[in-house]
Amino acid sequence: MTYQKTLDWMFAQLPMYQQKGKTALNNKLDKSILFDQLLGQPHKKYKTIHVGGTNGKGSSSHMIASMLQEAGFKVGLYTSPHLKDFKERIKINGEPVSEEFVIDFIQHHRRFLEDNELSFFEMTVGMAFQYFLEQDVDFAVIEVGLGGRLDSTNIITPVISLITNIGLDHTHILGDTLEKIALEKAGIIKKGVPVIIGERQRETNALFKIIASQKRAPIFFAEDLIVDEFETDLKGSYQQRNVISAVATLRHIPSLELKNEAIRKGLLNVVGNTGLLGRWQILQQKPKVICDTAHNVEGLELVMSQLRSESYARLHLVLGFVSDKEIESILKLFPKEGQYYFSSPKIARGLDGEILIQKARNLGLKGELFTSVVEAYDKALENATPKDVVYVGGSTFVVAEII
Repeated sequence: MTYQKTLDWMFAQLPMYQQKGKTALNNKLDKSILFDQLLGQPHKKYKTIHVGGTNGKGSSSHMIASMLQEAGFKVGLYTSPHLKDFKERIKINGEPVSEEFVIDFIQHHRRFLEDNELSFFEMTVGMAFQYFLEQDVDFAVIEVGLGGRLDSTNIITPVISLITNIGLDHTHILGDTLEKIALEKAGIIKKGVPVIIGERQRETNALFKIIASQKRAPIFFAEDLIVDEFETDLKGSYQQRNVISAVATLRHIPSLELKNEAIRKGLLNVVGNTGLLGRWQILQQKPKVICDTAHNVEGLELVMSQLRSESYARLHLVLGFVSDKEIESILKLFPKEGQYYFSSPKIARGLDGEILIQKARNLGLKGELFTSVVEAYDKALENATPKDVVYVGGSTFVVAEII
């Protein structure tokens, strides 16, 4: 099969949460464990770092990988979802997995994958772990896909775990309170393995401490640990939280001594070292175009705070969402003075544009509905003057269509 046909088979034949939502989840690790055993448990041959949480886990994972690269290590990085190409999910020192490996891996294991009905995510986790082994990485930074306890990545025993924060996202799957969601995220805490908690939260602090105690896992809150200040090339003031979490994580890996120079260079070269996209990314100036993949209340609160600090004559906002979000709560965060360009991302669970614009109008947001994200974006650019700002967001999939 060609690379595209391989991807078509992966996307079309097997459930994928990003496309189908809750129906893609089988709520157990049995298949991940079975596939892992078939592969010979490749993740046990190198050091792993597990990164979970509601917001910031992607940025934190890339920061950690970049700092380790600057320290001279060969670093695998597994993240999800991708923005433009599947290969973004599996990287080594910033270089995406080869198309040939993807094709060969699926062809070699296709019968097993079909017979056992593995999900898209289950097969790609196995693919990443095998690729990192074959490429002889020193470390692999593994981002949790969804939740933690039952996530396919949770078959690893890392040298350290990081839980960035807890927010109300995927509530129909993980629970409708911070405590319930924290319980799922805390599932990545392993027996005797240190865990860093990126953000103190009244509702979840005690829960994390109890679970860590039960697992005899040393637990640290990032804000108690870092005294140095480091800059990063990832724009957006909200990234400072992720900087603290990422540095705290690396400083508490047993037997790893990371020099400040590697930390400093790693944080200043995250994009160059890892290829991270879509985090307060400036696409152009005059008009200034900003895109950000924040898509839940907690993440968007931070991004909207950053947006309000921008200087502009007029603000244009290109927005689209997926259908499983608390859309009214999210829309209330957006400024009423902006000109809105609404659309639906090109995925099965994209929120219908008619529903979106009606809910937006009910909340006093004024704008037009467009048949595609690209059409909405083009119209925003056409209407904007050099002194304006154009913001694109609401969903990872909206950002993906215009980058």
